[in-house]
Amino acid sequence: MKERLSHIPSKLTADEAQHLADFVLFSQRNCILKLSPELNQGRVSYPQFFLLTYLAEEECLSMSSIARMMGHSTAAATGMVDKLQELGYLKRYTAAADRRKIMVRITEQGQELIERMRGNIARDLASLMAQGDMPVRTSKARTIIARHSTSKNSIS
Repeated sequence: MKERLSHIPSKLTADEAQHLADFVLFSQRNCILKLSPELNQGRVSYPQFFLLTYLAEEECLSMSSIARMMGHSTAAATGMVDKLQELGYLKRYTAAADRRKIMVRITEQGQELIERMRGNIARDLASLMAQGDMPVRTSKARTIIARHSTSKNSIS
């Protein structure tokens, strides 16, 4: 019997969790390699792209929150925000309650970039998962995901 890990959701076995981790690393590598030309066209680095993805999920974030989330100093976060603001992907403004606090919000242009990238990632993942000669890690991940989503749906 395979070991069950209590901290892994859906009661995955350790082996299943390892297969899914391998798939995540494999798919992440493939997706990021395909994102590279798109990001280079927009002159956006990967850390800047990840910042935009955070901002796409939030109404706004403070500069200190951005620095903390990205694991950067406030000065480094300011540099990232400056570049993205220069490209038109986000806007900076002062908080209404405390004018000393700088807030950052993604722009429509930034949102469009993120949506385009999400579409590319979804298309690439669908293509990876649909390949008849897919790598073993993809095949195993698809099987595990299907089994757990089926068992989860039948319980709900």
